[in-house]
Amino acid sequence: MIEIRGLTVAFGAVVAVDALDAVLDAPVCGLIGPNGAGKTTLVNLLSGFVRAKAGSVALHGAPLLPMSCAQRVRFGLRRSFQTEQVVDDLSAWDNVHAMLDHVPHSRAEAATQVHAALAHAGLLGVAAVPGAALDLFRRRMVEVAKALVGRPKLVLFDEPGAGLDENESRVLREAIVSIPERFGAQVLLIDHDVDLIAAICTQTLVLDFGRRLALGPTRAVLDDPDVRRAYLGT
Repeated sequence: MIEIRGLTVAFGAVVAVDALDAVLDAPVCGLIGPNGAGKTTLVNLLSGFVRAKAGSVALHGAPLLPMSCAQRVRFGLRRSFQTEQVVDDLSAWDNVHAMLDHVPHSRAEAATQVHAALAHAGLLGVAAVPGAALDLFRRRMVEVAKALVGRPKLVLFDEPGAGLDENESRVLREAIVSIPERFGAQVLLIDHDVDLIAAICTQTLVLDFGRRLALGPTRAVLDDPDVRRAYLGT
């Protein structure tokens, strides 16, 4: 569960997140809003890349903001980026295994964890293939697998479906929606694909100009007239 209280992030005179209050407690949560709404700033704040001017964030009751980036990773926070962070000269297996260098784990369980993550992402058949030889879809799925080792508590996905075709998006959707049950981690998904958000997120937060525009069950949020005007252009 993510508890955000009075969160403000500013870059000089520009307030990117403005006194945000939100409790995200669904297994898979969506984060949407127009360009410039503050979505990436919020995810960067959760990741530790930017600092808050005011407010607090707790993850499963633990204060998140005092932790460094490395401490958050060890605590169980994972994220993907809009551009895949796949090492070209490492195999898919080694890309995932390398994540274990940064998180607490049992050496005896390392191979089992990597195998489970690759299996979940549908990558066992290309486990020995170097990153440079993987297509866009499989590189994206490597990012999913990397987020699943080391007992994650929260996984942040930043537009993971961009550039994928319909079948690839379906596979990605199935992999993401089953993460809470299979790996015990909550998921926060940022994406402009409203159909993807509607399909897998039971709770959605909408930001606009850094403020909370709506928060609640996804279908009700997407049907909200204010959300449709601000985000869907109606």
